[in-house]
Amino acid sequence: MSSTTKAYLAGFLDGDGSIYVRLKPNPTYRYGFQVAPYVVFFQSSKSKKLFEKLCQLVGSGYVRERSDGIIEYIIGKEATIREFLEAVQPYVLLKQKQVILMLEILAYRKMVTNEKEFAKLMKLIERFGELNYSKRRLNRGIVPVETKRRTPIKG
Repeated sequence: MSSTTKAYLAGFLDGDGSIYVRLKPNPTYRYGFQVAPYVVFFQSSKSKKLFEKLCQLVGSGYVRERSDGIIEYIIGKEATIREFLEAVQPYVLLKQKQVILMLEILAYRKMVTNEKEFAKLMKLIERFGELNYSKRRLNRGIVPVETKRRTPIKG
């Protein structure tokens, strides 16, 4: 992958992408939870043909069409996520903390051998709640309008 392609994908990830990991309760798993990491890109289904070209640049994952007119390109395989994030990391600006945290989680997950280590992994995963905005998260603080500050963009 050329550096131009990596920079383009990083910009797309910063703007219309998401990096997250979910803990899904599942009693069939060793510690009662399935760890499910994802990198997802979003786009209007009106741009499906162009979006599929973007997906081909990454080469692994799948496209899902939602009922609200949005298509998602989902990367869910850990090896692919790791390879992709390592490739685009030097170019990512807005989601740099998420990239670093996901790579840390993927590396640490391989070393988990007991419940204490799994509890540490869970704490790492919970940190995504501090980094990512979610409409569904119930435990959100609301900032009154008059206290919000705007940061000027210098350039």
